[in-house]
Amino acid sequence: MKLYEYAVILDEKTDRDGEVTEEAAVVVPVTAVLARDDAQAQLLAARSIPEEFTTNGKLDRLTVVVRPF
Repeated sequence: MKLYEYAVILDEKTDRDGEVTEEAAVVVPVTAVLARDDAQAQLLAARSIPEEFTTNGKLDRLTVVVRPF
C-alpha cells in the first residue's frame, strides 16, 4: 500500500459575458489515504464527493486531484 493525498475542487462558474457568477471552492479538503495504486486512490477520491455535487448539475465543474505522497 502507498500513501496518497487527494482533494476535490469546484471550478468557478461564469456567465456568457465572462463574469464570475459562482466562486471556486474546495469541496473535499486535502485528505490522506492508503491505496494499492493511482487508480484506487482516484476511485477513493471520487467516492468522497458529497452527493449534493453529483445530483445538481455541478459534476462537470469538479476537478479531482490525486498525488502520491
